[in-house]
Amino acid sequence: MINVAIVMGGYSSEYPISIKSGNVVYENLDRKIYQPYKVHILKDKWVLVNEKNEEFAIDKNDFSAVVNGIKITFDIVFNAIHGTPGEDGLLQAYFKLIKMKHTSCDYYQAALTMNKRDMLSVLKPYGIKTAISYYLNQGDVVNEESIIQRVGLPCFVKPNRSGSSFGISMVKNTKDLADAIEKAYKEDNEIIIESYLKGTEVSVGVINYKGETVVLPITEIVSDNEFFDFEAKYQGKSKEITPARITEEEKMKIEDAAKRIYTILNMSGFSRSEFILVSGEPFLLEMNTIPGLTEESILPQQAAVAGISLTQLFDNALQLGLKDSI
Repeated sequence: MINVAIVMGGYSSEYPISIKSGNVVYENLDRKIYQPYKVHILKDKWVLVNEKNEEFAIDKNDFSAVVNGIKITFDIVFNAIHGTPGEDGLLQAYFKLIKMKHTSCDYYQAALTMNKRDMLSVLKPYGIKTAISYYLNQGDVVNEESIIQRVGLPCFVKPNRSGSSFGISMVKNTKDLADAIEKAYKEDNEIIIESYLKGTEVSVGVINYKGETVVLPITEIVSDNEFFDFEAKYQGKSKEITPARITEEEKMKIEDAAKRIYTILNMSGFSRSEFILVSGEPFLLEMNTIPGLTEESILPQQAAVAGISLTQLFDNALQLGLKDSI
């Protein structure tokens, strides 16, 4: 049997979503091959949680746990943490140091993709289209006139390193800009302010499946709200249509951009990129390297349309992770 630690939780506002993702992975692993364990990585504790909800401390020296007098070690970690420390490279770097195999991308790719403005800066020379942007660090003097002059109205104010739309605001009037910036700073000390792109929002998963880079069916996102915010993502205020209602030419352009980005960044494991189609051209918004993994989440929906079950999806990630050299 292969011992799998499914890490979930994390230190960000996304931790409840991560717990759901981790539990879905736990329920869908093939018990003939894998012995899964739930491991909660939280700010105040790292613990293995058994079926009785009993907690056993993780020894950070080798990422093991002693359960009822028996030491449990793991062959591989299935990373289901959205946000820090599972999606920003911190855990990946730790796992590399202790020579632990895992399912996510390497630490550099994780750190780069979590930092929206750095990732977009790396991709621009390759011709990847993006919104016009303006950057702020906490403590910077805020020149509202300069910001609006660059990005226009409406615009989006976003924490630079967060997910699940936490801290994002759509700003239509200059008077609302200061409040939006303050809201974003509650999630991160770096902010990205972007021009509004009017068009069709789509999401596309790219994964390494059985050793090949595979672009999954594209999902069209139709939000009941003004944009794909937290309510739209997790509280049923959106329609997610897979495959997307787009032309064959648009589909090919999105697939090409998504695959190129995955290759340019030397990605591995899961990825899900968000684009806005403007006059038939895809503009990249962001990439997630630990996307939601529940049945309702976008990437599993796309996999299902491609004929890949959750069990197959998770088994593939583990098998590829086990083959990686450490």
